[in-house]
Amino acid sequence: MENFLLLGICFGLGLLFRRLPQFPENTPKVLNGFILFVSLPSLVLYHVHELKINVSAIMPTSMPWLVFGFALVVFLILYKLKIMTFPTTVCLVLTAGLGNTSFVGFPLLETYLGKESLGYGILADQLGTFMVLSFPGIILASIAMDGKWNIITLVKRVLGFAPIYALVFAILTRQIEYPNSLKIVLLRLGDTLTPLALVSVGFMLDLRTIAGHGKYLLIGLGFKLVLAPVLVYYVYRPIQNDQLLFQTILLESAMAPMVTSTVITIEKNISPHLASLMLGIGIPLSFITTYCLNFLIKGNFI
Repeated sequence: MENFLLLGICFGLGLLFRRLPQFPENTPKVLNGFILFVSLPSLVLYHVHELKINVSAIMPTSMPWLVFGFALVVFLILYKLKIMTFPTTVCLVLTAGLGNTSFVGFPLLETYLGKESLGYGILADQLGTFMVLSFPGIILASIAMDGKWNIITLVKRVLGFAPIYALVFAILTRQIEYPNSLKIVLLRLGDTLTPLALVSVGFMLDLRTIAGHGKYLLIGLGFKLVLAPVLVYYVYRPIQNDQLLFQTILLESAMAPMVTSTVITIEKNISPHLASLMLGIGIPLSFITTYCLNFLIKGNFI
């Protein structure tokens, strides 16, 4: 409950700050900069370093790559059919193609499936969702930002993504035990990610923009909360004998849009209002859709 309360408070603060003169228009830019250069690298340093990897990691790790790839195909087809612009397409790939597999995902997994599911959830988040964001996600965002494909520019963009360095360092130092004091500092800095991101999104959220983005919002959330879990169900159905693994993968695929990918989409000015709507409406809506999915799972309807 405390996680859900934090969601509501941070969204509310963002909406409030937007109306206060003490918080200028560039407030989200400042908050997003701190997130991308401090909060997220701290989380990566801690979790990737501590992650235990084994053969069973393959299944939960592969799911975010599958969903992102499917989102890329679906939304690029809609772009080719001239149903949406390229920035809108990239915005939906980055928000609907990547799920909130940690902050929202972990509490919901623990509630629905118990703590035993969290190991699979961490693998899906760190080696799946984060890796997708760090490489194909950043490359796609850079293409949308620059308006063209330039390999040198793309490499510079990827190398300019601070969490990449944290990821490499965490992998290289996996055999070295971090001091407890460092772990505590990394966790506390990492804990700032979700509150700051939600305040930033709340600041950006303007429900009046639904009128201009309603169709794309419906398409994006329809894909993320409904179509993606259906796809995952059929792809991973052969492993449903391992009930916990299968149910964890299925529920993680149904989570709301990822906070960090939304922040990056807003930061790079890729349909920022649509991105904030995807997250701002997607998170509370996902509580209902994941509850329904869990009911179907537990009732042996699927």
